[in-house]
Amino acid sequence: MSFSARILAWYQTNKRALPWRETTNPYIIWLSEIILQQTRVEQGLPYFLRFVENYPNVTKFADAEEAELLRLWQGLGYYSRARNMYKAAKLVVDQHDGEFPIDYSSLINLPGVGAYTAAAIASFSSNEAKAVLDGNVFRVLARYFGIAEPINSTAGKKLFSELAEELIDPLRAGEYNQAIMDFGALQCKPKNPDCSVCIFQTDCVALQQDLVSELPKKNKSKKSRVRHFHYFLIEDAQGWLMSQRSEGDIWANLYEFPMIETESSVDPEELMVTAEFKENFSAVFPQKIKGPVKHILSHQQIFANFYRLDANKVKLAKKSHWNYCLSENLDKLAKHKLISSFVEDYIFSAH
Repeated sequence: MSFSARILAWYQTNKRALPWRETTNPYIIWLSEIILQQTRVEQGLPYFLRFVENYPNVTKFADAEEAELLRLWQGLGYYSRARNMYKAAKLVVDQHDGEFPIDYSSLINLPGVGAYTAAAIASFSSNEAKAVLDGNVFRVLARYFGIAEPINSTAGKKLFSELAEELIDPLRAGEYNQAIMDFGALQCKPKNPDCSVCIFQTDCVALQQDLVSELPKKNKSKKSRVRHFHYFLIEDAQGWLMSQRSEGDIWANLYEFPMIETESSVDPEELMVTAEFKENFSAVFPQKIKGPVKHILSHQQIFANFYRLDANKVKLAKKSHWNYCLSENLDKLAKHKLISSFVEDYIFSAH
């Protein structure tokens, strides 16, 4: 029995019951694939269900307000994915008459849709024979065939892509893609897979050569950037002072408390004498209430401190992106995870 046939046979008795597998609707499949990128199924499922409920078709999605989408997305991270979804939905409505495409060549041209996502949607919705390559598939192929080429190198990407295309069953492309991804997620796990019950235990190169924990190989990513954020909580009768982040940096257009970034860790006394603090808040003493809170992003480590400032003593400089928000409306603002978690733990629990 071939590699593909064995994977498909395994899938028949081991596949996960997931709501997006009950349809061939490319819009629903697109929603699930984008939401689940870099997200565990358990974490992404509630978001998927909320998006389907609020936007049952691509036209509804395209007609939504971006701020509304970002609020629903809150907590998933990688907010560029949500913004690209918005652009893609509008493009589908404008250029495809609201009919979500099912062919790889059209899908690959949508914002935020890469080779993996295009192959997934095309194969799941129309059985187009395009092989998917995600972390699960890379791992299964690297271990079974004993491939030591780094999966994120140019040569590695080419090698794995060609191999994946060779292995796909053209008659059952969508089912095969689902099968190999589930096999990687459930059986050929990243850490401590149970090889003793694996269908490939007699001919898996990694198992035979004791390389399971070594494969797949991946080139080291660039060094993570360390940043120090200082957030200021200012509340008066108008509510909480909030700031909307600008374009060109992380969390673009999302809301947070007014913030100063420093090059290194500083104490409240040192923070007070910085030019930016004196310019924006005058000489009021910042009362530290939490921090540092470590928040990890891809290629960035954020160390955040939270301070309370007395609204009666603060003389604010004019900042067009700083506005008061009533406490009862705070939950309606689209905030990034660092701020939404703080608001939930500190403000909502205290009020």
